[in-house]
Amino acid sequence: MPDISIVFSGLADAFTLGNLLYILLGVTLGQIVGAIPGLSILMALAIAIPLTYSLDTLTAISFLISINKGGTIGGAVPAILLNTPGTPESAATALDGYPMAKKGQGGKAMKYSLYYSVFGDVSSDIVLITVSLPLAALALKMGPIEIMTLMILAFTVIAGLVGSSLVKGLMSVAFGFLLASVGLDPAMGSARFTFGFIELVDGVPLTAIAVGMLAVSEIFVKISEFVVPTEGEDATDSAQVFDKGDQNVTFAELWANRVVAFRAMVIGTVIGAIPGLGSTTAGFLSYSISKQSAKDPEAFGTGDPRGIAASEAANSAVVGANLIPLLTLGIPGNIAAALLVSAFIIHGVQPGPLLFERQGQLIYGLFGAMLIANVFNLIVGQFGMRFWAMIVSAPAKVVYGGALLLCITGMYFAAGGVFGLVIMLAAAVIGYIMRLTGFSVIAFIVAFVLTPQLERSINQAILITDGDFSELAHHPIAIGLLVASVFAIYFLGPWKKRESLIK
Repeated sequence: MPDISIVFSGLADAFTLGNLLYILLGVTLGQIVGAIPGLSILMALAIAIPLTYSLDTLTAISFLISINKGGTIGGAVPAILLNTPGTPESAATALDGYPMAKKGQGGKAMKYSLYYSVFGDVSSDIVLITVSLPLAALALKMGPIEIMTLMILAFTVIAGLVGSSLVKGLMSVAFGFLLASVGLDPAMGSARFTFGFIELVDGVPLTAIAVGMLAVSEIFVKISEFVVPTEGEDATDSAQVFDKGDQNVTFAELWANRVVAFRAMVIGTVIGAIPGLGSTTAGFLSYSISKQSAKDPEAFGTGDPRGIAASEAANSAVVGANLIPLLTLGIPGNIAAALLVSAFIIHGVQPGPLLFERQGQLIYGLFGAMLIANVFNLIVGQFGMRFWAMIVSAPAKVVYGGALLLCITGMYFAAGGVFGLVIMLAAAVIGYIMRLTGFSVIAFIVAFVLTPQLERSINQAILITDGDFSELAHHPIAIGLLVASVFAIYFLGPWKKRESLIK
């Protein structure tokens, strides 16, 4: 059991005025970004990380998590009003949300999405708070050899799940390893792959890589696909969805779908706790299961609130659950969690089981901030839905131009001036090419972030075993994890016909 004084100290930190304001700001920005089709939460997180340099660790992480939470809710707005999901996570919501909007019940559909999303998020946060400490205690019993093999398994699974090709996923991971190797060798202290550039002695700037790969490359993709919108049915529909009928949602209406919402929450929590899966998978899987188990499956897709409950409760439950492997093992559950790893590292904190022992006050402050963010999500969403409905029509030229300006300005100050900009633009070009050719940007980022920890584990394992691989026989957990990696390669290999599980 943690020291109760540490718990209360952490909660007190979460309730400071400055922290509350940044949580509110993060939730609001997340909902706005989610409501604008074409922008993504990953883009917002990548841009926001450099802006947190001057903040203390708890406020910075709370701000970033609040953006992530808000974006999940905001993405449902254009999905319901325009049949165009603001974020991939809300794609399944459009299946029943848009038909409701066509019936003149857009406001009612958005309230359903808000309430079920908050329910899923709060529930997964409670699971996170409940299980993270015991799992961290269990992880502390694992030595460098077990951690090394666990990370090998995680990389194998992530590489296989985030794209349609395991081979391309592993190549993306290898490229991430290579780029993360630039700088000083942690074992020998000698420079590697710096090519005479003193700026690279400390390695390639993490923020420049993250912003370039995730934000700027996505902007390049959107610009290349840019089509000037014309006035049509969607614009009219988004203006008319509040004009008919009662837009309120009663507790009885919410309670009627309690079984669907609870099942969706469980599905989202389990998927979020598995590295490599994500909110998109959770939403569609929950929707499919709910439809198949319904007595009247034909009602799904016609504006049934159960479809919204199944999608929103599941994809929001992933937001809290994906921190379970991050905080207990130091392995991000998805790309948003990988960006949080970079934020932790920037602020001098190494995620993993020792975090509970060394930074207990920070962890419980973070737990408190997550619960506060859920309350703010409900309040901001309740009062902001009509405003977000107007934002969905923002001109794409303004949106992408402003986002690119934010990237350039933030990177100039955060990553070493012109050198940081060069790295960011180079990463953007590489990311753009990877997206076009089917290589996983997500697998690359995860590998780039975790390579230093993997390298340390490998060096420690070599010292412990004196380079004798037969010593693995004394580490049954490590052998089991390596066997699991082999099975993962078999089940996710190129000989298996499958579709990408992650958008």
